[in-house]
Amino acid sequence: MREQRKRLKGVVTSDKMDKTVVVAVTTTKRHPIYGKVLRLVKKYKAHDEANECQIGDRVEIIESQPISRHKRWSVVSVLERAK
Repeated sequence: MREQRKRLKGVVTSDKMDKTVVVAVTTTKRHPIYGKVLRLVKKYKAHDEANECQIGDRVEIIESQPISRHKRWSVVSVLERAK
């Protein structure tokens, strides 16, 4: 049985590459000692077959098999277009 693949939501920060976008995913985490809420941003390179994503779009990405040296994610859908 195949395991469920991870899905993340983030904002496109770069679309300069061909069929690739950089997606910034923001998560929150509480500091273990001080309790302050920290906002962490991690960037993922994701495969965008149709080159449909633009900077500022909110997208959903899913884990996939390695496509290139740095790409292990694919864009599933565009949730919200940039204004």
